[in-house]
Amino acid sequence: MIAIVDAADLYYKSIVYIRPITHMDIRPPDLALLVSLNALLQENNVTRAAARLHISQPALSAQLARLRNLFGDPLLLPSESGRGMVPTPRALALRDGLRESLRQLEAAVRDPESFDPARAERRFMVAANDNVVTMFGIELVRRIAASGGKGLRAGFCEPNLDGIVARMERGELDLILGAVQSIPPQLRAVPLSSERYVMAQRRGHPRGTRAPTLKQFCALGHVLVSTKGDFHSFLDQRLGELGQKRQVVVVVPHYNLVPTILANTDYVCTLPIRFLQKFEGQLDIFKLPFDLPEFAIAMAWHPRSEHDAGHRWLREQLKSVQL
Repeated sequence: MIAIVDAADLYYKSIVYIRPITHMDIRPPDLALLVSLNALLQENNVTRAAARLHISQPALSAQLARLRNLFGDPLLLPSESGRGMVPTPRALALRDGLRESLRQLEAAVRDPESFDPARAERRFMVAANDNVVTMFGIELVRRIAASGGKGLRAGFCEPNLDGIVARMERGELDLILGAVQSIPPQLRAVPLSSERYVMAQRRGHPRGTRAPTLKQFCALGHVLVSTKGDFHSFLDQRLGELGQKRQVVVVVPHYNLVPTILANTDYVCTLPIRFLQKFEGQLDIFKLPFDLPEFAIAMAWHPRSEHDAGHRWLREQLKSVQL
C-alpha cells in the first residue's frame, strides 16, 4: 500500500511542480536538498530514503517537489511495477557526481585529526559472523564501554558480501571482519590474526583427555557449522584425500550454538582455536591428528574511511585485541 501512495504522490508532483529552467541557480538553502536527492537516487524509494534521512515521507516528498522545480526535470518517476521509482536520464547523470561531491564536502568539514571517544557521538557498524564476533567483537565492545563516553555505539551484522562494498561506500558499514580470502579486492585490509583448527569436547568426556588418533577422530560424532545446512565441509574433503571419513551428526547455523551442544552430548567439533578458547572452562581442546592449513582473519574498510579519525581509532582497538 505504501508503494501505491508513493507512486501517486510522485506522479502528482511531477505534473504540478516542474517548470522549465534555462539556468541552474543553487543557493545555500538548496544545498541541503542535494543530500536528500543523493538518498533518493541511492534508494529509488521515498519511504526508504526518508527512513535513511530520519525525516517523514511527506517531508521528503515535498523536498523532491522542490528538487524537480530546481532541476526542471521529474528526476524520479513511478515504476511500472508499482514498487519504488525509476530515475530519469537527468537523474542518472547526476547520481555519481553528486555522491562523490557530498563525500568530498563531508571530508572537508570533518576534523581529520580529532577524535575523543569519551566525548564523541558515533555509531560503528561491523559485518562479521558470530565466530569472529566472539573472537574479536566482544573485546571491542569492552573497549568501547571502557572508553569513558556514553555517545559511542557498536552494531554487528551478518557479512553478506552481496553489495557490501556499496554499503561501505555509503557509510552504512565501517568494517568487515572475516577470512582474508573473502575480502573484496576494492577494500583495504590488514590481518588481525593467524588461526588454526583444533578439536574440542566437553569436560568429563568418556573418551578421556588424550589426543585422538585419526581413526578415533573419524569414529566420533561431529558437530558442523553451516549456514546452508551442509553436512560436508573442506575438512571432510581433506579427510577424503587421506582415505578417511568422519561422522557429521549435527549441523547448526551459528558457531555459538556448538559449545552448548557439546556440553550436553558426547559429540565433538573442529573449530578455530581462538574461538574455542573463549569456552575453555567448559571444553577440552586437542591438536588435530592430521594437518590443516592455517588461515588469516582480517579487517577491511572502504578507502573513503582511511583518514577518518574515529575510524582510525576503531581500527586501532581491533588491531590491539589479544587473547
